[in-house]
Amino acid sequence: MQTYGNPDVTYGWWVGNSVVTNRAGRFIGSHVGHTGIICFATGASCLWELSRFDSSIPMGHQSSIYLSHLASLGIGFDEAGVWTGAGVATIAIFHLIFSLVYGGAGLLHSLLFDPDLQSGPIGRVDKFKLEWDSPDNLTFILGHHLIFLGVANIWFVEWARVHGIYDPAVEAVRTVFPGYGDFGMVWGHQFDFLKIDSLEDVMSGHAFLAFLQISGGAFHIATRQIGEYTKFKGQGLLSAEAVLSWSLAGLFLMGLVAAFWAAGNTTVYPTEWYGEPLELKFGISPYWVDTGDVSDCKYFFGHTTRAALVNVQYYFAFFCLQGHLWHALRALGFDFRRIAQAIGGLTESTAS
Repeated sequence: MQTYGNPDVTYGWWVGNSVVTNRAGRFIGSHVGHTGIICFATGASCLWELSRFDSSIPMGHQSSIYLSHLASLGIGFDEAGVWTGAGVATIAIFHLIFSLVYGGAGLLHSLLFDPDLQSGPIGRVDKFKLEWDSPDNLTFILGHHLIFLGVANIWFVEWARVHGIYDPAVEAVRTVFPGYGDFGMVWGHQFDFLKIDSLEDVMSGHAFLAFLQISGGAFHIATRQIGEYTKFKGQGLLSAEAVLSWSLAGLFLMGLVAAFWAAGNTTVYPTEWYGEPLELKFGISPYWVDTGDVSDCKYFFGHTTRAALVNVQYYFAFFCLQGHLWHALRALGFDFRRIAQAIGGLTESTAS
């Protein structure tokens, strides 16, 4: 945290980051607690959407973001391929149950377990103690994150291969087998991926991403700094604030790409579940508007599911970018108090 040279700085109770900055155990507790909140919100919102779902109105015109994602995954259909919502309530309730598990784990890490991860009941937990100025420590933890992300991609690919996902081209759920070795296709889509219209290409991209993430994770776990840790390699820049700024930059990029992709791609985001493609407009800031008839849209101020999803993604990404710039500048040592002091000095000179 940026203390501006004050060794005895104190923070109010509302400044949550100050509690977890140098305590890896508390940091994990915060992460797990946030996961529990997300899990609870997902399950509860899914049940709410299901309770007000009107089969006489297209799903894409009911702002049913959670139902639409489940439908895209091929969940909620009967054996004839007709949407019935079967299994949706079960998934939602499982999310509510797991939110309690995450919440309990968050409390354990926050109140009972070692706050600094110096020791623990299972294995070498001290290896995951956060040392913000140690590249070896941070790259070791990063490697494990990448492997988990790679495994998640594999799960998604295998779900599509075994269970199947919804294909708008045939208007039914079908299994999708990715071309694991067709990396040339993946490379060729690096600049036009927003226009991908083949589920095989989508799954191949996820398979390739899983390979990169697991390989990168293994690399980061196995490698250490070569030679002396110098300013050229980031010495003096690594800090909790810097890592936070990079995380926010990643969220900004993902949110921005997701917004543009969901706005116009009807293969991954089928019209049946999300509504018609959107048109980009410019006012005070960029925003997306519906292009179809929205007279029957019941929620989200009369907009489609796609409009709700895309605009929320985009503006969250925008604020993540502001957070990235703020924390990156603070990590570099910029004192934002100088702005207020400069404005105050300018005001005094003008008044005089």
